[in-house]
Amino acid sequence: GKEVIIANAIIAILTIGGQQLFSFFTFSCPCHVGQNLIYGLAFLGVPALILLIVGYALNNQTWRLVMGKRSHFGRVTSSNWLLKCKLVCLVLCSITGRALVAPVTWLAVTLINGSYYICAVSEYVPVYYYGAAPNITASERRRILATFPCGQLVPPELSRARDEVILLLRYQSQVAGWLLIAVVVITVFLSYCLASCFSPLSFLHFRYWSSYVDNEQELFNEATDQHSRLYAMQNVRKFFGFIPGSENVKEIRIPSLKEWQAISGLAFLKRVDEEHYDYSLLHDWALKERASGKYLRIDEDP
Repeated sequence: GKEVIIANAIIAILTIGGQQLFSFFTFSCPCHVGQNLIYGLAFLGVPALILLIVGYALNNQTWRLVMGKRSHFGRVTSSNWLLKCKLVCLVLCSITGRALVAPVTWLAVTLINGSYYICAVSEYVPVYYYGAAPNITASERRRILATFPCGQLVPPELSRARDEVILLLRYQSQVAGWLLIAVVVITVFLSYCLASCFSPLSFLHFRYWSSYVDNEQELFNEATDQHSRLYAMQNVRKFFGFIPGSENVKEIRIPSLKEWQAISGLAFLKRVDEEHYDYSLLHDWALKERASGKYLRIDEDP
């Protein structure tokens, strides 16, 4: 829907801005044989990999798939196993598509910029230049080519050869960047076309379904927040003797030292029985203990 397009556009814009800042403050080609390739590929690939992992981690569908009910898959029969596999593949493709927005943007922008590519492959350019040193060895040629990304290290007599090499590499990098963008755009377009062709819903029915899913999730989130707040409020009232925000509080409860210790410390999700969990130490205390103890009456007059 429109929300997905807007979200992807925001991610792409933030990635472009981050790439420009990242390049400005951190990138400095070593201009040394054997180091250029590692350095350039690291700046190209590692941020893209990190962005891909973050894209997976920030997608709720990833955790729905990972934390889904395992017994549900355990009872799958052979008749509908193929359907379940198709559903999992469809969800994985959807998750991957969203996760690839940032890393693909990073790769495309860095390739169009050209600096990382020039640094990475400058020593491997199949260019034979002659001038001050026509009889240099292959290793010496690679050493000289490795210095080309750093103009201050190149002898004056090789400045023209350096300019030609830099132009060639920038051309290759930018062409690769635009080809990557073209491939991604065509792939996304064809994917949407195939999904629309094989969808059992008509155009308007699909829009209604998308609207329903969005509204259901929004209402579910609101209900989850309100339900958990009301449930937590009962446990807090049992511990302190009043509901937070009440105007006419008649008395308050004074928790004992043992009770303070019972609700303090690290809390982990604890399974109580086959159907229920304790969500916190206060929750565990409220389910097990009686709300007896010392109460202090509050005088309403100041």
